Amino acid sequence: MTFLKKCIVAAVFVVMLAAAVAGGVYYWANRPMTLSPAELDVTIKPHSSLRSVSAQLNRGGVPVEPELFVLMTRALGLSAQLKSGNYAFKSGVTPYEVLQKIARGDVNEYVATVIEGWTLQKMRSELDGNPALTHDTAGMSDIDILKAIGATEVDKISAEGLFFPDTYLFDKGTSDLAVYKRAYRTMQRRLIEAWNTRAPNLPYKTPYDALIMASIVEKETGRAADRPLVAAVFANRLRIGMPLQTDPTVIYGLGPDYGGRLKKKDLQTDTPYNTYTRMGLPPTPIALPGVAALNATLNPAASSALYFVSRGDGSSFFSDNLGDHNKAVDKYIRGQ
Repeated sequence: MTFLKKCIVAAVFVVMLAAAVAGGVYYWANRPMTLSPAELDVTIKPHSSLRSVSAQLNRGGVPVEPELFVLMTRALGLSAQLKSGNYAFKSGVTPYEVLQKIARGDVNEYVATVIEGWTLQKMRSELDGNPALTHDTAGMSDIDILKAIGATEVDKISAEGLFFPDTYLFDKGTSDLAVYKRAYRTMQRRLIEAWNTRAPNLPYKTPYDALIMASIVEKETGRAADRPLVAAVFANRLRIGMPLQTDPTVIYGLGPDYGGRLKKKDLQTDTPYNTYTRMGLPPTPIALPGVAALNATLNPAASSALYFVSRGDGSSFFSDNLGDHNKAVDKYIRGQ
């Protein structure tokens, strides 16, 4: 056999071998895999190498053949596109589908929702019950959480009101401290944004004072459109030295002693949060206010109203003087 023929035979052999390898990789890449359990999550760590990604998949229960996975990824030019995160896989998925999912960054995100007007206790209960979070705050006090996330309010008597109510997305296994940190930073940003655009001559010395009032406005408002007027009423009361006389602060101060309906003796029971027996703002917020309550507090309606009463449909009737207020009470409360 001449040298030329040998070269031709060798080239044909290489081509056939490459075709066989390609065919084998193609067959493997599109062959459904059996997972145990049938549905599972795998977390790919940030800055993982290609071989590390294949190893993490195998450890997590997705049995990709490491060398073939590396070969397929490089052949498709996806080596630099693999993204970290938590991924959900079901039995029957192919190695090619696994690769495409990680290259797209189709991560499996989990959700925790914190509602406006919740107390911090309710927020903690919600996060404590979320099975996708790692519960590093177990056994921590509220102030311990503030210290752990680097908050500056660790000298306060309570962490109430310092976390922004919102929907938070996270990967499975995320520390609950990370959610608290995001909620804290978001509240700080939202509060300062509202403070920097506040109306003149408000009776609040610090952003924290405004946060306290915003929590009251949040709890006192049944209809969104009434927030600026409710905020105006309380600002007007503070200006003239009138007690705030707001039931939600009394309820908050009673804590577990609150029986579900305020009684006369409750209004007369003095606590730091009883705004019938004490002048000015309570010592801390009483809930987690949303951005609408923050904005209403720092940009209240131009109103001289000092009183309001619920109409029974979620809205309120506002009055400038006690006489008109008593008439409204007769109409909307005693008349029902």
